[in-house]
Amino acid sequence: MEVRIGVTHANRELTFESNESADDMQTAITDALASDNGLLVLSDDKGRTVYVPVDKLAYVDIAGEQGRRVGFGAA
Repeated sequence: MEVRIGVTHANRELTFESNESADDMQTAITDALASDNGLLVLSDDKGRTVYVPVDKLAYVDIAGEQGRRVGFGAA
């Protein structure tokens, strides 16, 4: 699934693919917002880890799991 993270005072958003389920992602985000350390930690499907301070989060967009579209009508 695709995850997009908006960071305050940044011109670009962080975008990556993850193998985790939407429920697991939502749990990680909720736990980070409630924790004392204030750090959101997520991993992508290539083994990289993304660390974002919670006080800098503008939004987190989790795209649903969809199959790839193929062909001319894939718009």
